[in-house]
Amino acid sequence: MSDWLGDDRSRIAAERILDAAAELFVQRGVGSVGMGEIATAAGCSRATLYRYFADRRELHVAFVHREAQRVGERVRADVAGIDDPAERLAAAVLGAVRRVRRTPTLAAWFRAADVAATAELAQSSAAVEALGAGVVDDPDAARWLVRVVLSLLALPGRDDAEEAELVARFVVPGLVGRVPEGTA
Repeated sequence: MSDWLGDDRSRIAAERILDAAAELFVQRGVGSVGMGEIATAAGCSRATLYRYFADRRELHVAFVHREAQRVGERVRADVAGIDDPAERLAAAVLGAVRRVRRTPTLAAWFRAADVAATAELAQSSAAVEALGAGVVDDPDAARWLVRVVLSLLALPGRDDAEEAELVARFVVPGLVGRVPEGTA
C-alpha cells in the first residue's frame, strides 16, 4: 500500500469519529457520551477509536479544536468587509455567539450539565483561543475575548439587543478603546 493515502485516511477516519461524537453530543449531552458509544456510532472498534484519540478528553479537545477553527473562519469572513475596528469587533463577538447557538452540535456544549467542562476546555485549547486571535492581535486580549463569548453562551442576555448593548458598552471599549458608533 502506498503511504500517500495514509494521512488522508487517518484524517477521514478521525473526522468520521468526531462527526459521530457530535451527533451523540446533541442527542445525549457531551458529558453523557462514552467512548464505546462513539466507536459504535462511528462504525469502528474501540481499538480503532483509541488509535486516534487516547481518551475522552483528547477527543473533546479535538472536537472543540475543529469546531473553533470552523466558527473562526466563518466569523472572520463575515466581518472582513467591516473597516471600523469597533464595529468589526462587536460584529465578530455577536456573530460567534449566534453561530454557536444556531449549530446544534456546538450548542450542546452549553447545556447546564456540560458548560463547566466546556469552560475548562476553553482555557486549555489553543484552537479556541484562535477564535479571538483572528479578531484581535494581542494574545491575552484574544483569550479574554473567548471568555466573553463563552460567558454570553453560558449565561445569555435577555435578548439579542441586550447582548449587543453589553458588547458595545463593555467589551469593545476594553479592546478598541471606544464604543462603536450608533450604540450606547
